[in-house]
This record gives sequence, C-alpha cells and structure tokens, in this order.
Amino acid sequence: MSVPEKSLIPVTEEPLNAETPLAALGDSITPAPLVYVRNHFPMPRIDPESWRLIVGGAVRKPLVFTLEEMKALPVRSVTMALECAGNGRKAMSPRPPGTCWDLGAISVVRFTGTPLAGVLESAGILRQGIEVLFRGADAGEVEEGRRVQFARSLPLDAALAADPLLAWSLNDEPLTLEHGFPLRVVVPGWYGMAAVKWLEQIDVVTEPFEGFFQKEHYVYSEEPGMAEGAPVARIRVRSLIAQPTTGAQLGPGAQMIEGIAWSGNGPVTRVEVSTDGGGNWEEALLEGSPGRYNARRWSYPWSPTRPGAYRLVSRATDASGNGQPAGQRWNRLGYGNNGPQTVTVQVG
Repeated sequence: MSVPEKSLIPVTEEPLNAETPLAALGDSITPAPLVYVRNHFPMPRIDPESWRLIVGGAVRKPLVFTLEEMKALPVRSVTMALECAGNGRKAMSPRPPGTCWDLGAISVVRFTGTPLAGVLESAGILRQGIEVLFRGADAGEVEEGRRVQFARSLPLDAALAADPLLAWSLNDEPLTLEHGFPLRVVVPGWYGMAAVKWLEQIDVVTEPFEGFFQKEHYVYSEEPGMAEGAPVARIRVRSLIAQPTTGAQLGPGAQMIEGIAWSGNGPVTRVEVSTDGGGNWEEALLEGSPGRYNARRWSYPWSPTRPGAYRLVSRATDASGNGQPAGQRWNRLGYGNNGPQTVTVQVG
C-alpha cells in the first residue's frame, strides 16, 4: 500500500520533534522524509572530517575511529520498528508531562552499520565491566542550572548480543542530521531512547550508570503491576490502523482495513479487528513471514451492512503471548502506552 506525498506532523519546534503520518505506515519501509524525529535538545552540528568515535573505559585496548574506518568494518543491516517510548502519551489520562506524542512516533526503517559486539570485542572488555555507556553530542538544560549530555547505557549482555548496530545509514542512504549523522546506536526491539544519536563516545563502565535519562527518566513510575523505577527497555506489543484514517468518509460496499503490528518481545503472530468499538473481534490476515524486529503488515476485508458511524479498533499478540491491554496504560512519566487505537469513520 502506497500513500500520497505527505509531510511529518510537527509536535515541537525546538527541540525538533515530529510524527510519521499514520497513512505512511502502510509501506513496508517508511520513506526517510517521513521517519519520525525525536530530539531532547537542539541538534548538534558535526563536521564529519573531524568527527571521531572514542571507545574506552574498562577495556584492554582503547580505540578511536574515523567515519571511514567505521564503514570499513563488517557491515550488517536490519529492518525494524523504531518507536519512541512516549508514543501514545497524548491518550493517557491524566496526561503525563513530556512531549505530547499522539500515535505517530513510530516508523519502519532499515538501518545499516557494523555490529556493536565486534567493536567491543576488538577493544577487549575487562572482567569488571558491567555496562556499556553511549554518549551523544547533544546536550542541554533539563532544569534551571542543570545541563546534561544525552547518555544511555546497556547491560553488558544486551550490548554484546548479535543485534545492536553502530549505524551510519537509514533506508540505504547516509544518516541525516535529524536522525543522528554521522553515527548512532541501534538496538532492535528496544524503545528509541536506547538508539543514541550523534554518537561520540562509548565507555565500558564498572558501576551502573545513573544519568538523568537512565534513572530519572525512561523508567516506569506508578504503573500498576510494574516495579517502581523499572527501566523502560523492550517495545511492548502494539498495532495501528494505517488506512482508513480517523474522519474518513467511506462509500458503501467492500472496504479494506490495513495497518501494521510490532513487538520487541517476539514476532507478531495475530492481529484482530473490531468494527464496533471492541464489542466483537475478527482475525486479520498477516502478510509475509514473521520477522524478529520488523513490523508486520495486516489487512482485514470489511463490508459494512448499514450507513453510519463506525469505530474501528485493532489488537495484536506476539509470539511470547503478550497482547495489548483493553484500555490505555498510565504511568507518571507517560511511557510504554500500547493501548488500542480507535479510528472513527463514516460510511454512506
């Protein structure tokens, strides 16, 4: 399914944050100009000629790479769902603080880079190393008089897994500034806060990192059933309807409801659709073979029997047995809301 030319939906101007239009999610890969943008601070300007990636900390052999040296390392690509942890915050009630994302902080993208594990193994991790810390070139004030750099860490086992990449390409083109040029971390299956942009330093650390974006934000707080302060990590299972969109005026006769579904805990194995606001459910058709991190496209043929308003809802289940909740999740910081989307359309 292709969509007419559209543009990003602005959320904030400074720092720049913008959503993917939902209709664009029907494509197998979200076009690069429509990939959502998430920034915490103003975007840094980086000279690719003088840029260097420093790898240090608790390693046997500290390393320094130019961009060309990075690109000379073994290359791997991954197609994956990239989602902001705050996606869907706008639907929470009461609305938590933070960027007011609707549902478009999600894109399906293809990243190309070199496996992170290979770089860490070349540096030689010392026995006392327990986490890998990533520092971006972006920084700013998080409260009056408190300036921080965007930095996040991964547990050592997650950093050494086969999937994380140090990526220099998005959708087979060089990263643009808004997406982290010249290099970013990519952690398939994790929410986007782990994908540190404008990467300039990697350190193996011997104590748990307790920076602002690690311990004060990107944690679950006051969510029923969750341990207080549990870290935001893997993407919760979710589905979205890409077509039709809310407010659509549909003619009589056969219709096709289409969308995508994804999860960070295993391939999506089932999507169900309701055309009466969640009263009755029917199974949708899943396209393609399940991918570990890629979103799955789905479709549901529908023939409404009467004119009027209809409330369309979808819900997904992944291979680990996780399903979407019946309503919107809530927590104090507004993360991980994978509640069902409702699309209202008019027929006839």
